[in-house]
Amino acid sequence: MSVGVAMLVHTAFDRAEQVARHWAAGGCPVVIHVDAKVDKQVFEAFRKALADRPDVRFCKRHRCEWGTWGLVAASQDAAQLMLDSFPEVRHVYLSSGSCLPLRPVAELQAYLADRPRTDFIESATTADVPWTVGGLDHERFTLQFPFSWRNNRYLFDKFVDLQRATGYARRIPEGLVPHMGSQWWCLTRQTLTAILQDPQRPRHDRYFRRVWIPDESYFQTLARLYSTQIESRSLTLSKFDFQGKPHIFYDDHLQLLRRSDCFVARKIWPHADRLYQAFLTHPNSGQQRQEPNPGKIDRIFAKAVDRRTRGRPGLYMQSRFPNRGWENGVTAGKYSVFQGFSDLFQGFETWLTKATGAQVHGHLFAPERAEFAGGETVIAGALSDNAKLRDANPKAFLTNLLWNTRGERQCFQYGPRDTSKVLWHMARDPNAQISVISGAWAVPLFQSGGDFAEIRAEAARLQRIEAKMLDQLRQPDVKARIRTWTMADFIEAPMEPLQTLIDEIGQKNNRRLAEAPRLVELNGFGQFLQDLKNQGMHPYLMGDFPVDPLPRAHPGKARKPYLVRK
Repeated sequence: MSVGVAMLVHTAFDRAEQVARHWAAGGCPVVIHVDAKVDKQVFEAFRKALADRPDVRFCKRHRCEWGTWGLVAASQDAAQLMLDSFPEVRHVYLSSGSCLPLRPVAELQAYLADRPRTDFIESATTADVPWTVGGLDHERFTLQFPFSWRNNRYLFDKFVDLQRATGYARRIPEGLVPHMGSQWWCLTRQTLTAILQDPQRPRHDRYFRRVWIPDESYFQTLARLYSTQIESRSLTLSKFDFQGKPHIFYDDHLQLLRRSDCFVARKIWPHADRLYQAFLTHPNSGQQRQEPNPGKIDRIFAKAVDRRTRGRPGLYMQSRFPNRGWENGVTAGKYSVFQGFSDLFQGFETWLTKATGAQVHGHLFAPERAEFAGGETVIAGALSDNAKLRDANPKAFLTNLLWNTRGERQCFQYGPRDTSKVLWHMARDPNAQISVISGAWAVPLFQSGGDFAEIRAEAARLQRIEAKMLDQLRQPDVKARIRTWTMADFIEAPMEPLQTLIDEIGQKNNRRLAEAPRLVELNGFGQFLQDLKNQGMHPYLMGDFPVDPLPRAHPGKARKPYLVRK
């Protein structure tokens, strides 16, 4: 009899009984502490269920609340009863009711018999601990904590702030160097006896009663005073997420737990029947005596934490959706937004599809409907062209569209007539390529032939909207690739900017454009702008258009785009 097990139990008593019997059957005496908050009838039923095992004992009960002294007091009394009742025990292994042995008990006994004077307890100074969560490392040893962190979070935080503001600090007892680590240790009889029978124990206990989370520092600190050989690691596999909460193991973690080669794991879901069946009823006794190595599965846990906190690029989930800046990529892929191009060029969407091979939509955020490519009313991911559904959450509409069409470049038209709620989302998206021909919205008004008073009012409205849009695109925290031209500058030499945009989309092999899309007829457009000015509206976003421009080619000859061939 070389190993005794101290168990801290507060729930899932059927599983705790099952594990206690497993330890006892393997030759390990068990001392159980049951939380004083557990109903007396439940406790008596649990104790009666184990009454047939003389090597299973119950110690004095304490009220245990997370982060408080009760857990240390429970561990002390359980360890003391173990030492007093079973003199053959050479190591005491602290576990919980949710811990599960992963290897045969005989292997743990043999492992510790080969290391009779080694204490296995994670113990590191506060300066060397990377895992503290909540902002309290050294301060947990120097401040007072009269309020429960879980039940009175507000008072806890305010009292900590008050002590910091006043410069209050408790004195650490002479001779103690605070250490921290996992509460699940395995200590030798010599070390435990020295801790529990130390003449200075009343002073130590009095000090640690006011330390925050003392179960992670009491034995970890005092073991450094008395142990002759410490291995600063726990033999219990326990993993924590980025918030400091323990990972729970389920049935589908069976192979993962076997790969760890650890002796014990926590925290096991009480309904994980497959795990309890596999490790308690049919232990894998044929495996070699491997050194416990939880590092074998660290990569999987690190990947799980990354997936939980960052998710997949462009896919929104509950854990990060409410918080700006938590997304792992605003959208799932690169896309191109064209503002003013379909107003200035005839059949621009058809030409762009032919030139790039991308999926080119019309105005996805038009007031009437989402103008999907090919006139479709529903596309991938069951996205509807219904404007009300889209405008309920235009950001989600865009991100869903790009997620559902991953692997295919999406292009669409945009303008001042469209819903403006999505513009800022696109502007801060590094995946967005936004190209703007400012003032091109005036071309459809010029061609409409409607009542000029109405045209003037609409022109003024669209110009105000586009001016605000351009201001947004010039903000310093914009991350999209932005290109803007005035309409006058663009039609002066359209081939170069078009070639640049086609090259950036990059769906097909780079080649020089053989033809440009056909410009709409603009004869009289300069006079149209002058008429707007004459009516008191100043159109400035489209650049400088003369009222009667000089011809740029011989009369009667159509203007052709120039090409530079190598």
